[in-house]
Amino acid sequence: MTKSIKKGKRLTGVVVAAGRMAKTVTVEVRRFVKHPKYGKYEVKREKYLVHDETGQAKVGDKVQIQATRPLSRRKHFILI
Repeated sequence: MTKSIKKGKRLTGVVVAAGRMAKTVTVEVRRFVKHPKYGKYEVKREKYLVHDETGQAKVGDKVQIQATRPLSRRKHFILI
């Protein structure tokens, strides 16, 4: 996007799906969270639909995404 990007929530993840939807990729973000009772660390993962204007992201790429206004029902992030 050529517009200035305001600061928002930024996450880092890996592209797990691309090419199925126009200008959209699926990014999986993993994070370590400490269990509140047992204290053990576990991996939590979440998948986000991300707007990719240029269509250059491929499966396996490590990317950074940023929160933006809702672009569709499930798409709230853009590719940086």
